[in-house]
Amino acid sequence: MIHGVDGSVRTLCLDLDTSKAQHAVVLEDAAQLGALLAGAGLSYVEDFSPSGGRHLYVPLREAIPAVEARQLVEALTVRFVSLDPSPHQNVTDGCIRVPGSAHKLGGYQVLVTPLTEAYGILTRRNPATALAALRTALAPELYRLEQTRRRTLTRTPGVPTAFPAARHDSPLRAVARTGLYDTTRYTSRSEARMAVLNHFVACRWSLEQVRTGMADQYAGLTALYGTKADRLLPIEWAKAQTFTTQTGTSTAAKTRPLRARGTTAHNCHTSPTHLTGGSIKALIQPSTQPRNQLGSALGRDFIHQLVNDLENVLYAHLDHMLMREGRAGISLRFLLRAVLAYMRTNQTNILDVGCRTFAVALGKDHGTIARLLPRLERLSNGVLTRIGRGHGRAADTYAIALPEQFEQLAREPPWRKGKIHAVRPVFRALGDVAALPYEGIARGRRPPPTAAPTRTPGISRRALTDHLARMESLGMIRRHHGRWEIVATTNLTQLADRLGATEDREEPITRDRKQRAAGHAWLDRHLTPQLEERELYDAEVDEYWLPPVEDENEHQRSLWNAA
Repeated sequence: MIHGVDGSVRTLCLDLDTSKAQHAVVLEDAAQLGALLAGAGLSYVEDFSPSGGRHLYVPLREAIPAVEARQLVEALTVRFVSLDPSPHQNVTDGCIRVPGSAHKLGGYQVLVTPLTEAYGILTRRNPATALAALRTALAPELYRLEQTRRRTLTRTPGVPTAFPAARHDSPLRAVARTGLYDTTRYTSRSEARMAVLNHFVACRWSLEQVRTGMADQYAGLTALYGTKADRLLPIEWAKAQTFTTQTGTSTAAKTRPLRARGTTAHNCHTSPTHLTGGSIKALIQPSTQPRNQLGSALGRDFIHQLVNDLENVLYAHLDHMLMREGRAGISLRFLLRAVLAYMRTNQTNILDVGCRTFAVALGKDHGTIARLLPRLERLSNGVLTRIGRGHGRAADTYAIALPEQFEQLAREPPWRKGKIHAVRPVFRALGDVAALPYEGIARGRRPPPTAAPTRTPGISRRALTDHLARMESLGMIRRHHGRWEIVATTNLTQLADRLGATEDREEPITRDRKQRAAGHAWLDRHLTPQLEERELYDAEVDEYWLPPVEDENEHQRSLWNAA
């Protein structure tokens, strides 16, 4: 039995089961889990079963409550897919098969750790400081589970529910993680591998990203290859690219004719997303603005200069003005940042980005973006101007310019270092309020004092203090000589994966694709085609007819009367 009569736990029992993932994934998880425990200063005892599973036992000097042990094991489950948390989820009946026990398949649990070493580990046990170090290393996973639990309680208040699943994978992502696939759908490992690769190509991954994932969280795909990954992966990746390209081209040809487009927009630290369309007429109509305010005919250097000038205006004036707009002020500030980010990415100040594209970049609903865009245009004092109204598949077209009243304000201070972002994926989990002080630390002209971010206008001091403490616990920022600074070794993309922000982003993207396809299909059925003048009238065809007459004189009089 794992739990004592009082519900306390004196040994963490980590069960890596082959029913959760393939044997190769179990071995890889056991090695990585052992490295994590050793890095936290925890000693453990290991054994293996005849079925191929692994058990890791972590003895503790001081007993911990069952709830705390369950949280730690569930946090480990988020990172290691083959870990079965059920023994620690049942206080009354949770148990584990210890070394030397008979197995139901025949044979016994075999001890991997040398017997004398295992005896010393179980005798000395692990101090509370080492367990605290493990809790610090699992801070992103613990925060993710806590947010999931709060959302569940908010949806069903007062109703006790089982702990929700920690990961919401798509079926193909689950195959890539575990190596287990539906044999009724894929008859062989090769078909399962190709389905996963087609999925990654459709998400616009690169081959290097796939290789990196196979060495980390997608060990199941590595298990599907076995020892042939180095030889087969490039070949099958090329096949997946060809298949996905051909399928996408044929689908696009069936839905609508292809139209020449410019560059596509890229979300910051996410897969690239295509624009939803724009008004071509707005780009060719004459404008009353000076030529230096239109980016369609200007180079890349001018666009970067314009974005840098607008950033100075944003931080010096627009941020302080938008914060007076109440709860919508934070969303308006990040929407303006998204506009500048897309402007720099597309290298033009004529944007035809749709509301759904902005919604994906900001982590909000597209209806919210549709309400905020006109409001931002009205409050921007001429920075953002709509020059073309969307129709059909085309989105509204906006021109971004530097008004004359802001020219001196934009060019007096020096430009800020770094890139401007909309909402980084990691802040989909941490919230917009946390993104503001992080941006202030990352893009400040000098490292701010530890008390400076807590005086950010428009946000309460307590909320900022809580978010700063949370980011410090996640290793994103740190205090150094009385000032905040960014921890450069922390990868925000990997942290977003651990917090579940990357997976949460897939759901709205899939929903938007389905809704956009349904909307385009409706337009194809109901939109009346525009007829040209030559289709209405042809000058070479007589469209009148006079009845024949027997008398020639009468015929001439009829023609004269008709004329």
